Amino acid sequence: MEQIREQLAQIITKLFDISDVEVEISPVPEGQKGDYASNIALRLAGVLKSQPDAPHSPRDLAEAIKTEFEAQNPEISVKIAGPGFLNFILSDGYFVQKTAEISRNFEKNISRNEYLGQKVICEFSDPNPFKVLHVGHLYTSMVGDSIARMIECAGGSVIRANFGGDVGLHVAKTLYALLSDNSASETIAITPENLARYYVEGTRAYEDDEKAHQKITELNSLIYQIADKGPDFDWTSPSGTAESPTPNTSRNADPEFTTDKVASVYWQGREVSYQYFEDFYGKIGVKFDKYYPESTVAKRGLAEVKNGLEKGIYEKSAGAIVFSGEKYGLHTRVFVNRAGLPTYEAKDVGLLFTKWDDYHFDKSIVITGNDIIEYMKVVLKSIELMQPELAKRTIHLTHGNVRLPGNEKMSSRKGNFIKAIDVLNEVETLISNAKKDPESSKTLSPDEESIALGAIRYAFLKYRIGGNIEFDAKESVSTTGNSGVYLQYSAVRAKKMLTKCKTIPSDSQSNTQTEPTTTLHDLAPEERELMKKLSEYHDILTVAIHELAPHKIATYLYESAQVFSRFYENVKVAGNPREAELAKLVTVYLKTMEHGLSLLGITIPDEM
Repeated sequence: MEQIREQLAQIITKLFDISDVEVEISPVPEGQKGDYASNIALRLAGVLKSQPDAPHSPRDLAEAIKTEFEAQNPEISVKIAGPGFLNFILSDGYFVQKTAEISRNFEKNISRNEYLGQKVICEFSDPNPFKVLHVGHLYTSMVGDSIARMIECAGGSVIRANFGGDVGLHVAKTLYALLSDNSASETIAITPENLARYYVEGTRAYEDDEKAHQKITELNSLIYQIADKGPDFDWTSPSGTAESPTPNTSRNADPEFTTDKVASVYWQGREVSYQYFEDFYGKIGVKFDKYYPESTVAKRGLAEVKNGLEKGIYEKSAGAIVFSGEKYGLHTRVFVNRAGLPTYEAKDVGLLFTKWDDYHFDKSIVITGNDIIEYMKVVLKSIELMQPELAKRTIHLTHGNVRLPGNEKMSSRKGNFIKAIDVLNEVETLISNAKKDPESSKTLSPDEESIALGAIRYAFLKYRIGGNIEFDAKESVSTTGNSGVYLQYSAVRAKKMLTKCKTIPSDSQSNTQTEPTTTLHDLAPEERELMKKLSEYHDILTVAIHELAPHKIATYLYESAQVFSRFYENVKVAGNPREAELAKLVTVYLKTMEHGLSLLGITIPDEM
């Protein structure tokens, strides 16, 4: 498609001296005549109507384009349909030659360079310590990892970053409930599960109990001091006592909330949280290069906002520092509260400046939920007024919510969220229960773990980023239909086909300049369709990488698997007089599936 598009653009420039008309090419639906189609003649008619010497009717324009195109491309015939649609029909020989070309050097034919030499920081997942990872974090982790893989495929150097709130009201709420519940305990056992429970309890206390509300507010200020001093600071020594925001957080009041005890529990909880994150990310095959706890960027954000205040970018309001966004078509948000503490907004300012100091990136891609679209517009507009280049280099991608069938919108505050690990466990259980031998071990083999993870990744990534999705565990492990398991099975089937062949092409054989032996009457319709589909992968990659859209790769792979299924059912490969040539075609299909699935973070098991 890209080749046809480029040649059409050149022909239009040559014939009509026009270079700014967008040329669109689309595949012709299966069952209709032709391979690709374009409505460029109809679009040109409107552009050229003011030129008296140019053809005016779309049909005449189409005839002129057809004549020139066929003269340059003897392997492609052009038919004119309707008022002037151009239908391109590629010869069987074209697809045979194209398949041979891809087989000779697969990597060269699918290589991309859109991000060549660029340093890109991808920030995604972003769970808060002192909370549990929910299914939304699982989704954004897989989406972010896939986008990072696509950028790497296009030559970029990617830093995977993770930003999380290790300070803030949610931490104070959790520690309030935890310390209140363990006031008589000398040692406190902290686990991810009880941190999640205490957060819910602390949130209720903050909302329903005025005394608790005041105490949590005081703890919030104290936690900023604790985080600032670091884990090795000795709060028990006289010189180490914090300057408490209020008397109630001093070491002599409320023994369960002494500063040294709060500090001890805070650092334990933070360590438990980050270890829990690392363990889970390891299970799903995601590795982060850099964690940015909010406490490490809060000071920088506070300093930048105060600097912006002096320049008139921010302003004071009721004791706080705000950004008045109305003049830019946005809304007003608080960046520093009345207690002098940086809000999420100021921390995001500090994060972007810190990322720039650390990496001097070409692009910073931030992946979050849809619920903070307007929030990020305000943050980035304020940064734009301070450092225009930083805002210009930042791309904010957003996604919807993940729901399971029959579930309401999830909220960690309400405690009705679905834990990420529970989703993974449910899918693994379905895989385990589907084993042919019911007496076999419930422990999954590496292949079965690959299938379970692939099922979840594909179930998420097949949807366009932006809208809400409904995740159905049973549907995700289906061996038929649009599922990751179906794609993995298709690739495994291709592997098995090749093992039955006597002449399996090696990489060295693929790189030799041997010509295909196929003549036009040899090519079965299923062969032609598979060759055509595989020749489109380069163009699909181009669009998917440009749009940072993993779902386009997923859709292409599913369509390819359907085409391959028809090929498998109708074309004998092993033992065929053309076995060597057909084996090359199957090898190209397998390499395409391996490459495309790898961009989604999915591996192909050895057995299924």
